[in-house]
Amino acid sequence: MNRFSQMRAALSGWLRFTQGGVSRRRIAIVVLLFASVHVVIAGRLALIGIKSDPQVARRVSNPDLLASTRPDILDRDGRQLATDVQSAMLYAEPRKGVGYVDDAVDQLRTVFPDLDERELRDKLSSKKGFVRLKREISERQQHEVRKLGIPHVGFLDESKRVYPAGAELSHVLGGVNVDSVGIAGLEKWVDSGGLADLHLAGFATGRSLKPVQLSVDLAVQHAMRDELMKAQANYQAKSTSGMVLDVRTGEIVAMVSLPDYDPNKPGKPTDLSRLNRLTTGVYEMGSTFKALTIAMALDSGKATLASRYDASAPLHFGRFTITDYHAQRRVLTVPEVFTYSSNIGAAKIAMSMGVEQHKAFLKKMGQLDRLRTELPESAMPLVPKNWGEINTATIAFGHGLAVAPLQAVMATAALVNGGLLIPPTFLKRSPEEAKKIAKRVLRPETSDKMRYLFRLNVEKGSARRAEIEGYYVGGKTGTSEKVVRGRYSHEKLLTVFTGVFPCYDPKYIVLVMVDEPKNTGHSTAGLNAAPTTGQIIARIGPLLGVEPKFDLPKADQLLLTVSQRAAN
Repeated sequence: MNRFSQMRAALSGWLRFTQGGVSRRRIAIVVLLFASVHVVIAGRLALIGIKSDPQVARRVSNPDLLASTRPDILDRDGRQLATDVQSAMLYAEPRKGVGYVDDAVDQLRTVFPDLDERELRDKLSSKKGFVRLKREISERQQHEVRKLGIPHVGFLDESKRVYPAGAELSHVLGGVNVDSVGIAGLEKWVDSGGLADLHLAGFATGRSLKPVQLSVDLAVQHAMRDELMKAQANYQAKSTSGMVLDVRTGEIVAMVSLPDYDPNKPGKPTDLSRLNRLTTGVYEMGSTFKALTIAMALDSGKATLASRYDASAPLHFGRFTITDYHAQRRVLTVPEVFTYSSNIGAAKIAMSMGVEQHKAFLKKMGQLDRLRTELPESAMPLVPKNWGEINTATIAFGHGLAVAPLQAVMATAALVNGGLLIPPTFLKRSPEEAKKIAKRVLRPETSDKMRYLFRLNVEKGSARRAEIEGYYVGGKTGTSEKVVRGRYSHEKLLTVFTGVFPCYDPKYIVLVMVDEPKNTGHSTAGLNAAPTTGQIIARIGPLLGVEPKFDLPKADQLLLTVSQRAAN
């Protein structure tokens, strides 16, 4: 090729390059971006390969990030229920070398003789960039370790969650794991707002986290727990549990499930003491459900307080027979069905309404669906798959449908607060806020009649032992046989009392459950759960600011007042 041809070829190539310049620049930019991404990924992979904890460098260089905290949890009066305290954690960086491992092990065990020798040797011999050796190191121990002079062994500040009230509120508060992440109860609910992700990323310093204030009153909680512990011992029961709920706001003022546990101490999740029987357990609530059955009939207009139901003979459904524990063997009025706790009468009331209307009423009252609150732990009710007339008959008196006790209390509150179903809460809520989310489920006049029946039952019926002078207590007892291997057991009973006070203007509901009382002389709810509720009300009434009143009218006069108000 001559010189002219070479020049022409070079010029042609330059022109082609110039014409494609814009495209080539774009390609170069894309290649550069891909290369940058690959460099970042490669660097990150190399870092992960070197260190066991990808956040080691950040934690060691900035210990404040490790000392991440959670918001304080307070009771309704500002008492501290959960908080974080700072403690030291001993760590090592084995990849950088700790000298002679055997010597380091021996030296560290002179300060911490409880450390497992083999486990400690394995950690110090590993190729990891960061290993935790021991948490909660005292200042004296830190001083002793520093004197040992072991290379690449040091301390970091970290937060430890503590619960000043110990076991008092264990089932409400729940707990956290070693990384300060909520694993149960309200601690887990707190994390649902994204706090757990911040902790895992090492960014939650907690300095701007507002305390969480609960509706729970620590003083009321203590009084209830104390009385329930006495009852458990008295009646030799498997467990006892109870709660106090404000019927005007739906606030849970106290919740106790015994046996309980100390959240300051680690434990197994499978331990039965960790079970909150009031939200996670489901139970056939016995005759306390008769209140719902009667309220349904009264509210529909198909029954009045003067309506009468024949309870002179047992009810038969094939091989099943429904009888009364306190059999009167005669025709009963609605108040008598309630105060004598007649299974036959309640069954006939429900059957007169029909299966579908019965189901619809219980659904409206929140008894057929899972109840959701701030506590993550909740249970689905056990509802009959094929709901027929016999199911309506037995559910009318509290057998054949198992619910969480909290949702039963929610429905009972609506029976006495004027007919409003208010979702329960563990957080403070004003009456105005409650009204915005309340759902009317009963007419006010139906609620008035139910208050009368509750009070009448304490004056004349199965709940007489719940009476506390000055507090005008009302309530309903319930004793149910527990299902054992598919059959109802006559020996294993669940006794329940739902108490309301003061009945002339209800403010609080107190639920008490005694599971499998073994004291045969006090095996029914009227003999154990009802008097226990009375003792609790006597203690918490003053704490809640409920002023006792004396020379109050009898239940019949209360009904007369209700009738006069309705006429006006």
